[in-house]
This record gives sequence, structure tokens and C-alpha cells, in this order.
Amino acid sequence: MHIAIVGAGLAGLICARQLQEQGNQVIVYEKNDEISGRMRTRQTELGGFDFGAQYFTATSPAFKKAITVWRKAKWVSPWEGKLVRLESGRIVTADSEQSKQRFIGVPGMSTLAQQLSAGLDIRTEQMVKRIEAFGDHQWLLKIEADTVPVEASAGPFDAVILAIPAEQAASLLTVAPKLAAEAERARYAPCWALMMGFQDPLPLSYDGAWIKSSRLSWIARDASKEQRRAGEHWVAHASADWSIEHFDDDDERAKEKLLKAFHDATGSFVQPIYATVHRWRYAQAVHTIAGNCLWDANLRIGACGDWFEAGLEGSGRVENAFLSGTAMAEALRLAVH
Repeated sequence: MHIAIVGAGLAGLICARQLQEQGNQVIVYEKNDEISGRMRTRQTELGGFDFGAQYFTATSPAFKKAITVWRKAKWVSPWEGKLVRLESGRIVTADSEQSKQRFIGVPGMSTLAQQLSAGLDIRTEQMVKRIEAFGDHQWLLKIEADTVPVEASAGPFDAVILAIPAEQAASLLTVAPKLAAEAERARYAPCWALMMGFQDPLPLSYDGAWIKSSRLSWIARDASKEQRRAGEHWVAHASADWSIEHFDDDDERAKEKLLKAFHDATGSFVQPIYATVHRWRYAQAVHTIAGNCLWDANLRIGACGDWFEAGLEGSGRVENAFLSGTAMAEALRLAVH
């Protein structure tokens, strides 16, 4: 089968690899100039910053098995950083889940996606605007790209898989109204991310912290992760409530407020030599959909991503994306056979 996958985050890449291994011809379309979705690593003159997903955990046998393979390939490693909980600049408790094993991509979170993309046909900087029927059982993608002045068509495809945030998927699923209605039930919260580089190490006794009563919800010392470039690099994530309230702030205003919040939370008032922000519109799936994926076997259209429960407690995690992408590939395999 000739299959199009929209989105080159973890769910899309896992699905694409499995479908290709089944003997299908797969093309992945990604609107950004880089793959990895929210597992991206921002490269700067100071080195990389994991400014999206910070780490991942595993509870399901399937994901644990995949991590074992990735560890042997040296794509991922455990993160042994000391994690705490902060309130009003004070440590209120050490991480109650310190024994939980957390994993990171090495030398950056985006490494995992880059390795998984090997051998795949991925078209970056191509935004899919619409899905249109072609004949009785195939689909065309209408694509917009900066390098092409007019809208282009791609296909025909025997099946289309959307591995993108639910709101974006719903807008493309007008050709499958029942799937669109399901996708519209999912909800994401945005997040402002702050990246900071310091001249000297900060005198802090921890490597990561969840923060209460602050504009921030999380901070992490990137250099505490294996194979990171030397230097004092920190990433901070604003809370969902603050990010929603200040989503339309300009970058400089958001950076100023989040820098103050970082100083207040840590009690360290050393100014960074480098600071920048990024606004994630779809940062965290806060209302997920039951099941592993959406699939219409008659239309041969489906959707997957971290906005599915995938049998897990909690939502929006790397594991959700992996399990959903795997289930999507299996649903298509069963439909064909």
C-alpha cells in the first residue's frame, strides 16, 4: 500500500517504521523544518537545549521492550538527576518517585526521533492543508510549502494517517466526520518554555524540580543529562494556567516574566548570559480519548498521538505516543490482511 503519514513526532515515526517494515510504501509529511515534535532539541551557540519533553518513563511491557532495544543501540540512557519539589524558593520535599527510572535521548531528546527516522521518506517544511478523495478508494493531500508558490497535490495514497495534535487532526478530518468528532473531544494546554545559559554553575543542590505556587511548573539542569555539552544550561516550563493566560504575550515580555519566576523559585539571582523562549501551542494533552487510535477501515483514514489514553494512567506522555503509533500500524495491518 501507498501510505501518507502527517506528522514526524514519535507517534508518526513509530507508525511509519512499522508500516514500512510490513512492506508498505510510506511518505511522512512534516510542516516544520525539523522532525521530533515536542521531543526536539534546540541547538544554540551554547549547545543543545531539550526545550520540550524532558524525559520519559515506561510502564507497559511493549514500551519497556522498545527502551531495552534503544539502550543497546545507545540512543537513550537513564537520567539519574536529583529531582525535588519547590515552593517559595525552598525544597519542600525530595521527589517521592525518585526510584522511578527516567530516560533521555543522548546526546539530546531529538536523537531518538532522528534515529527512528533512518530509512524513512520524510518531507519536511510541507504543511498538509486538506485531504481530498481521489477516485473511489484513494486520497490526495493538498500541500503548502514555502519553496512552492502554489498549493501542490501529493498522492494518490491508499491510506492516510494523522500523527499530529488533536485540534490539527480534526481540521483535516472533514472527510471522515465521525473521526473528526472524536478528535475534537481531546484538549491540549499550551506551554511557554524558557532556555537559559549561565557563565558559572548555579549553587543549587538539585538537577530538576517541580514547582508549586509559581508561574513555572518545572525546571531542569540540562548538563545533568548524559552526553550534554559542558556548561550551565537550564530549561524552565511555565504552568499551563500561566501559559494560557499569557499565550499572546510577545517573546520579550514572556521571557522577562519567566526569568523573574526562575529567580524567585530557585533563590538564585545570577543573570544568564543567554536566554530565549519558545511558545508551544500544543504542549500537553490534558483531555485524552479512550483507546489507542482512531481508524476507519472503510475510508482508510486514521489518527494517532499522545492524546490517546492507550491503556495508561495519565496523559500526554512519550509512552502514550509510542503505544498509539504502534496500535495505528497494527490496525492498518489487520485491515489489509
